Amino acid sequence: MSRESGQRRSGPLVEEAGLGDVHLHDLRHTGNTLAATGGATTRELMQRMGHSSVRATLIYQHLVDGRDHAIAAHVDEQIKKVRPAEPSEEGPEEASGT
Repeated sequence: MSRESGQRRSGPLVEEAGLGDVHLHDLRHTGNTLAATGGATTRELMQRMGHSSVRATLIYQHLVDGRDHAIAAHVDEQIKKVRPAEPSEEGPEEASGT
């Protein structure tokens, strides 16, 4: 569907919803941006958008570049769940046995 065709079809709906000067492409971009920041993989985004190549999809993936700290924290929490605390990580009460 061309951009003009999409706007012609969605224009009345956008106006009825009170969204002002919003285009169908804006809504598509917003939805896919939210999906990317919500953790969608490149493959999932490609499927959602109907892209056959990674190139266009990577536009959305740059939005999750800053997630390194969140990912590291998640990995750390998973490790803590299966590994008991080492003596140096315990508080004074646990280390002394009192």
